[in-house]
Amino acid sequence: MRALLLLSIAVPLLAQTSFQKHYVTIGAGAGLPSGQLTGLFRNVSGAGVNYGYRFQKNLQADVGFETLFGAAGVRDFLSTDVGYARISDRQYFLPFGGRAILPLGEGRVLLSLGGGGAYLRYSERLKQPSSYYNFQCPDCSSRSGWGSYALASASYAIDHYQMFRLGVTAKAYRAHTDGGALGLVPGIETRDRWLSLFVNFTVSF
Repeated sequence: MRALLLLSIAVPLLAQTSFQKHYVTIGAGAGLPSGQLTGLFRNVSGAGVNYGYRFQKNLQADVGFETLFGAAGVRDFLSTDVGYARISDRQYFLPFGGRAILPLGEGRVLLSLGGGGAYLRYSERLKQPSSYYNFQCPDCSSRSGWGSYALASASYAIDHYQMFRLGVTAKAYRAHTDGGALGLVPGIETRDRWLSLFVNFTVSF
């Protein structure tokens, strides 16, 4: 009788503490520059992917990759043997860190705050005129640097087993980048600030 009583207490507790450990998230949204980048870069669309390992009910480790499309507004052309190839720009963000998670409604809603380090790289890229050719771009410039990020996120499980989620994430990046001139950004070190706002779809298991 005592074992049955203990089992009846333990089963609800185990159900409350169970959670998915692996979270793969894809997202799309926008990146907004500020700080010294104000007026030099523009608000543009972006996409990203993130992997999170939730090693404890309220703690998760994260690593991700985000890219923005053409924030510097580069629109140049390189003359090649087969014509002119277009030069555009991309902004790349590699955040790595963790977050604290607050589960609500038996885990159906997850609220989180977190942060960590980040590597930023902005580069001009050459659109190859054909898959049969691969031209170098001697005129293409790049900038990079290290910094940090902070995030706030919320997600909602859309299925009974809480494997699939829809959510929103805001990330604030702070970094110093240096390198060549890119668009209107001069070839000096700058203090960069970015705010990314993404809508997410997550698969967890």
